[in-house]
Amino acid sequence: MSYDRPTPRWSLSSSSGLNYGSYANSLASLAPLTVERPAISQKRAYVAIAVLCYINLLNYMERYTIASVLSNIQRFFNIHDSTAGLLQTVFIFSFLLLAPLFGYLGDRYNRKYIIIAGLNVWLVTAAGSSLVTESSFWLLVLLRALVGVGEAAYSTIAPTIIGDLFTGGQRSIMICVFYIFIPVGSGLGYIVGAGCAKLTGDWHWALRVTPILGLVGLFLLAFLCPNPTRGAAETHGEGVTGRSSYKEDVKYILKIKSYVWSSLGVTALAFLTGALAFWMPTFLSRAQVTQGIRPPCIKAPCDPTDSYIFGAVTVVTGIVGASLGSGLSRWLRNKVPNGDPLICATGMLGSVPCLFITIFVASESIAASYVFIFFGELLLSLNWAVIADILLYVVIPTRRATAEALQITFGHLLGDAISPYLIGMISDAIRKTKPETHEWSFQSLKYSLLICPCVGILGGVFFLMSSRYISEDRKAVQQLTEQTGNG
Repeated sequence: MSYDRPTPRWSLSSSSGLNYGSYANSLASLAPLTVERPAISQKRAYVAIAVLCYINLLNYMERYTIASVLSNIQRFFNIHDSTAGLLQTVFIFSFLLLAPLFGYLGDRYNRKYIIIAGLNVWLVTAAGSSLVTESSFWLLVLLRALVGVGEAAYSTIAPTIIGDLFTGGQRSIMICVFYIFIPVGSGLGYIVGAGCAKLTGDWHWALRVTPILGLVGLFLLAFLCPNPTRGAAETHGEGVTGRSSYKEDVKYILKIKSYVWSSLGVTALAFLTGALAFWMPTFLSRAQVTQGIRPPCIKAPCDPTDSYIFGAVTVVTGIVGASLGSGLSRWLRNKVPNGDPLICATGMLGSVPCLFITIFVASESIAASYVFIFFGELLLSLNWAVIADILLYVVIPTRRATAEALQITFGHLLGDAISPYLIGMISDAIRKTKPETHEWSFQSLKYSLLICPCVGILGGVFFLMSSRYISEDRKAVQQLTEQTGNG
């Protein structure tokens, strides 16, 4: 039987050639390791999940702590919106540029050691970011870029470890739990960052919390997290192995149509969430200034109320949305084979009217804005666990880290790497067309944010396209791993 699809990695005992298109020949390429290895015990797997979730929480707390004190940083360094947006952009750019490297390493070497090395870089540079002085803004930019090194190692490899600890519905649940900590960590980043800045009167302290907590995570990872054999969950602990070039890996991955379309959807989601997470608290703060609810921030520390509220909304909608999305995925799996990308499309398209209303109602009612932010973020959060699960079941185990890295690179390159800076740049360009006032500062940011719902529509279309191919791609991987395990 022949399928027009790339073959998985060639086994160690095979020849070096790869025949893209022959399904029968590809079965040998998923051959189990010669020596059977015991599967990771369930108790140890659950401990590993707890450790990985804790680090993921800190990962996203650190990422959005900057946004929680953005107004303070702008006052401290006397910078405009576009320059402030660079702080997130340089971080994401270093993150995405290094993701392919860590994906390559993660498919070939000890994943646990790679993550430990990355976390060490993250801890040092994140702590260093909290020591910059008023004349050292570009040093802060450089350190933020280096923080992306550590996060690239962790975000690329950690989901593949989970994929090798669990299978089926249990894996979906564990992936859901892991990805719940993205919005939870993001929300806590706002709350803890703003709280520390207010408590100490200095925004620098907001950047010191996660490095301290990160030391605990590094210790737990080193002593409690295993490095399971690739494909161990699908092959009852035996694992799969092979050798192929990075070029061959990429060829295989890019021929998976559902992966390509869902990665485009992830890009749109990253653009949206990156822009909203970075600018929404500032936007709502400016809206309240124009309504006369609060005075403008002249000197740091600025009023952290919006960071608190936005952080709380992000936490709640993240937990509820990711759980709801994962639950819908498991419920629809046997009823609607292409249900996962349809859930993602619904979340993206459903968030569009909520974003439009949020942007336009902010000048009239802050309470109404938060209501629609809640529903918009809830719908976007449906996607987090589902899109991760899609990647794990349409890509063979030995190429998951590379697939994860490519998705991260492309998604962030055209997503949240550019969206904070792009929106800040558009806001500054609009602001320069009239004399600067607090009202016009709010309006310019408002008009620049209108790009977000447009991107949301594109994302929904991408996920709808992915739904056309998902069943076929998933079935191919299942057949390969099942026959390999029985062999």
